[in-house]
This record gives sequence, structure tokens and C-alpha cells, in this order.
Amino acid sequence: MARKTLKEQRVDNELIFAYAKGGEKWLSDIENFVNDPNQANVEFCGDRCFDNKLYQAAEILYKRIHNNQKLAQTYVNLKKYQMAFEAARKADVPRVWKAVCFACVRAKEFNMAALCSQHIIIHPDHLEELNAFYEKFGYWRELISLLENGMNLERTHQGIYTNLGILYAKYDGKLLMDFVRAHNSKVMVPRLIRECERYQMWPEAVYLHGIYDQ
Repeated sequence: MARKTLKEQRVDNELIFAYAKGGEKWLSDIENFVNDPNQANVEFCGDRCFDNKLYQAAEILYKRIHNNQKLAQTYVNLKKYQMAFEAARKADVPRVWKAVCFACVRAKEFNMAALCSQHIIIHPDHLEELNAFYEKFGYWRELISLLENGMNLERTHQGIYTNLGILYAKYDGKLLMDFVRAHNSKVMVPRLIRECERYQMWPEAVYLHGIYDQ
């Protein structure tokens, strides 16, 4: 009734939120409302729905304004992991990639998590957080696999090789010697030496000391 006499953002915002609180049967009303002329702040309404865990309503609102960053996180909460991946790909922001990746890891959707991780491990600043998250849940095999695949990426860097060497030292020592012989020029030698000594991988530590020019 208020909308018949008032064209105010607050009224339209509250109506959208009331529809959202009404549940699934009102979702089509939200869709119709935002597609028609209105005064609502759609992003504000989407954030409000998201914060209140009204994720289906938030999905409609974020799609309307093409906010892929928040849409990806909404899909995560709806357990629509493939759609979350597609939205993250459009947003292409490390923070969003991590949110989707970590949610997939929690859900044991490791193939999807690995696809997301390829967009994270190319950033050295974010690699350590990814490592810590996988290891926290004991998924070191999956972590090793994704770093092995990461060596084939275009934007590979020393951190990928070094962290992979550390994981071999920690969990799968029989692979370490061949790895350091093949990739000694690509690892951070002092750091890997420390980790080899920590996990008592003495032949590998000796080899690395031998090639280190300090």
C-alpha cells in the first residue's frame, strides 16, 4: 500500500526483505520486483539477506546486479559448488577463490577445490594459507597432488616447488631426493634445508648443502 503513494528506497528495501523472510514461495515475487522499476538498493538488500542466511533470496539479488564476488559465496552456502566456481571465475579475486576452495575442501569436493586452488597457488602471498587449510584437515595427499599439478602452470614460482618439497619431507620422504635433484634450481634452498633437518631427511639435507653456494 505504501508504494502506491511513496517512491522511497526504504519502503522498497523493506518489501524485498519481507518477501525474502516469507520463504521459497515468495522468491518469484522478489525476482519480479527487481526486474520492474523500483527504488531499492539491491546490493544492500542482498547483503542483508546473506547476513540473515536467506541465501536463495540473496542469489536472486546478486544475480540482478552481476555481483559475482558475493554470488560465488552465496552459491557456496547453497552447496552449488559448480556455480560457485563459475561465479568465482568471473570475479577472479583471490579472496573469492579461497572462499570457494575452502568450502569445497570442507565438503570433500576435492576435484572442484583443486580447480579453484590453481587460481590461488600462483599468488605466493596466499599459498601458505592454502597449505595450512589442507593440512589442518589432514588432506596432505590432496595438497601434494594439487602442488604437483601446479608445477605445470604458466605462473609457477619458487613457493610452489619449495612447499611441495617440504610436504615430501614431512609426509612422503621416498620422493624427496628425486625431487630436489630435478628441481634444486627452483626451490628456496635454505628453507628446504631447514625442513629436511627438521624431519631428519639427512641425505637430502647433505645434497642441498652441497649445491648451496653460501
